[in-house]
Amino acid sequence: MLQSIEQLEEFSTIALFSAVVIYSMAFVFYAVDLANRSSDVASAGGTAHTAHTAGTTAHTAAKSGKKTALPRSRSLRIGFSLTVLGFILHVAAAALRGLAAERVPFANMYEFALTATVAIVGIFLLVQFFVDLRFLGALVTGLTVLFLILTKMNYYVAVVPLPPALDSYWLIIHILVAVLAVGFLTLSFGLSVLQLLQTRRVNAAKAATEGETETLRFMRSFPDEVRLEDLSYRMAIIGFVFWTFTLIAGSIWAEAAWSRYWGWDTKEVWTFVIWVLYAGFIHARATRGWRGTRSAWLSIVAYTAVIFNFTIVNVFFKGLHAYSGL
Repeated sequence: MLQSIEQLEEFSTIALFSAVVIYSMAFVFYAVDLANRSSDVASAGGTAHTAHTAGTTAHTAAKSGKKTALPRSRSLRIGFSLTVLGFILHVAAAALRGLAAERVPFANMYEFALTATVAIVGIFLLVQFFVDLRFLGALVTGLTVLFLILTKMNYYVAVVPLPPALDSYWLIIHILVAVLAVGFLTLSFGLSVLQLLQTRRVNAAKAATEGETETLRFMRSFPDEVRLEDLSYRMAIIGFVFWTFTLIAGSIWAEAAWSRYWGWDTKEVWTFVIWVLYAGFIHARATRGWRGTRSAWLSIVAYTAVIFNFTIVNVFFKGLHAYSGL
């Protein structure tokens, strides 16, 4: 039995490293696509005035509700295909870990990171059926490779039985909605980063004098900053709904495990802090008219709190939720 567990865990590790390699290859092809976009703009003889005109046209199309077709280069198609292949291997790694443990792989930081990154890539692929976000490919695959490598290096633990407090069906409910939330919030973060870059490009194009080289030329083929902000907002709303269920499910589970819904444990507090930050982002943009860079920075700060909650809080703050396994 022990040998079988070790074999499954070894296969899980092989699948994980294979996924990292495939994701890295996809990242390279996405990067090549971005480089080709810059070259295409340069060869077309684009000037600052042309860039501004293109941005204005994209903005008008976004306001009218028309979808602007993004270029689909061969590098982009290969990168996306490799992302699908990497995702299949990634799912296999998480499934084999679960089979080795004979439970859902949610019990510690390594397993949560493994499944959360599956959710990030899976949601990225799923969203393509509704809106073309393949221009986020380099960011999604790059972050996934970074998260998986750091997780394997710093948070890996061998398969162990569940602690008594985690041996509950609430583990599946609570962590499942949490990883789905992280997946959507990661896409929102990526779109906010691109929004800031697009805003910088447009502002630089407006202020540029004749003969100056345009910066961030590859982003001329991306949606304009208004469209990117709108997409980020929509992803944040979906992620916020899942995070709200995470908070509620955690409270119900806490009552079942410790006979209280809320105890101001460090993990509970930071989960609430994240909820407040995203609630503030959604409320400020919807009712206070926070648009543009202020909205993007608030989204980025909120996502930074998500990363802080997973890394710093889980490792350095002790409490009832200290299940890092380290």
